[in-house]
Amino acid sequence: MWDSFLGKRLKGCGYAAKGAWMLLKNEHSIQVQAFIAVIMTIAGFYFHISTTEWMLQIFAIALVMSIEGLNTAAEEIADFVHPDFHNKIGLIKDIAAGAVFFAAVGAVIIGCIIYIPKF
Repeated sequence: MWDSFLGKRLKGCGYAAKGAWMLLKNEHSIQVQAFIAVIMTIAGFYFHISTTEWMLQIFAIALVMSIEGLNTAAEEIADFVHPDFHNKIGLIKDIAAGAVFFAAVGAVIIGCIIYIPKF
């Protein structure tokens, strides 16, 4: 069964779910982002945001958490390749963190656009 096209896709989804669980279980930054996502979801229900606002909010949450996951992967690879301090490894990690920063700033702006008018 696992050799079929559908079986391989299901198996791939299992690996993805395992990776998501590992991130949530082990990475503080993802735990913080997940907590913020829960708060923003509660706020969305409380303020009865529109369908379009839900789409933007979900997109922003997914983008930040996805980039955070990629940042963690880049850091893990860098540490595996060169466990000791190295300027280039530090640069790689800083650039990956910068990508998370851009996504987070965008998410905050989206949140402000959605919620400031509701106050």
